This record gives sequence, C-alpha cells and structure tokens, in this order.
Amino acid sequence: METQGTIEARASRIQSALDGAFGVRAKTLSKALKRTGRRMPKRLHGEAQLIVAAQRLGGHPKLMRQVDGAALTRAEERVVTWLDGIDRADNRKGLWLGIAGAVAFNILLILAGFVLWMIWAGHV
Repeated sequence: METQGTIEARASRIQSALDGAFGVRAKTLSKALKRTGRRMPKRLHGEAQLIVAAQRLGGHPKLMRQVDGAALTRAEERVVTWLDGIDRADNRKGLWLGIAGAVAFNILLILAGFVLWMIWAGHV
C-alpha cells in the first residue's frame, strides 16, 4: 500500500528530474508540470498527473486505498527515464544554431535583393 511519504518521494524525484531536464523550479509537482508546458509529451504528462492526483488524496487512509502503487511506479519510471534522456546543452546548442541559420538566411535574402535591385537599376 502506498503512503503519503512514498508518494511525496516519487513527486520530488520527478520534480528534480524536471529541474535537471528543463530548468523548471517550482514548489509543487503540479506547478512544475504547468511550467513544463508542451515540452513534455502528453502521454508522459498524464502519467505524471497520476502522481499529482495521488498527492491530492493527502494521506487519508481510506482514500489511499484507491491509489494503484504499481501504476504509480510505472508512471514514475517512464517519466524519469524520458527526462533523464534530455540533454540541456544539446537543446541550447540547437536553439543557437536555429537562430544563426535564420540570421544567415535573412542576410542572404537581403544580399540577393540588393543584387537584383542593382541589376534592375542598371548599375551592374
């Protein structure tokens, strides 16, 4: 049977994995998931919500019987495994390369327009 302590441990493990993967810092797991937004797949977001729902039961003994411990374990393992596979440095490098590519394309476009204008105006 799950206890409030084990559920809190699962939540803190997912929360620290979210901080490591995306830099999301929040006081509760539900806030951390909201701040994660669409960066996490919907399926995994739903599995993390299972743990948030179990946290809401608040350690009430009769309500805690509704919690499926095996499902929480599977959900935690799937979410943490996916989050551990994310490389923040690679994401940051991809962001900068995307920005650099867009700037280079715009410069080439402006240069091509300038050359076409020079040809049209008869200066070349």
